Amino acid sequence: MEVEIWSDYVCPFCYIGKRQLEQAIAATGLTGKVDVKLKAYELDPTTPKDSMEPVHTVLARKYGTTPEKAKEMSQGVAARAAEVGLQYDVDGMLNQNTLDAHRLVKYAETVHKDGEFAERLMKAYFTEGQAIGQHDVLVKLALEVGLNLDDVRAVLADTKMFSTDIEQDKAIAQQLQVRGVPFFVINKKYGIAGAQPQEVFNDTLREVAKEEGITPGLIQKGGNADVCGDDGCSI
Repeated sequence: MEVEIWSDYVCPFCYIGKRQLEQAIAATGLTGKVDVKLKAYELDPTTPKDSMEPVHTVLARKYGTTPEKAKEMSQGVAARAAEVGLQYDVDGMLNQNTLDAHRLVKYAETVHKDGEFAERLMKAYFTEGQAIGQHDVLVKLALEVGLNLDDVRAVLADTKMFSTDIEQDKAIAQQLQVRGVPFFVINKKYGIAGAQPQEVFNDTLREVAKEEGITPGLIQKGGNADVCGDDGCSI
């Protein structure tokens, strides 16, 4: 089964939707049977590369409200994130240009680390308040997931590297009439727009698995508990 995800690394609902998909894969017994492909989508390509404005300030300007009201909006999204186990630092989020982050994820895909790097980017931005549009931050995060330093620096230094991949993702999004993210395409047949209720993800994956004749694996219930094994018993 293939799931394509259009998202941006500063989109709060994208991190929520990503986690919902992961939880749905686990809940339906499809772990290891879903090929997730990450697609680039820039919410605001005009964001200056050196922008360090607080998100509250940007939202207030965009919606014609006060920074305080904008913060309340962000806190509402943070509460939604907490429902899927994510912790958002609404005071630490900075307005960032994400083009270089997307290009690095495309590079990471060539060494099979795109999923790991995308997760690190989102955690860094939403939970840790890191400025993921800045090259020094991107280099640090890339090294944390084991990406090659020289390769990372080469990608950041050459704006043409992987830019074609980004444009292709955008073109397909336009063809699909994607108006916002996250946007999920499952087996090029089903589309899920936004961070939908969990059961939407679960039901869709079950339906596709049935169509494809995919036999779900064992779904383990409960957390870790005391057991006895070859090395003895938990005490």
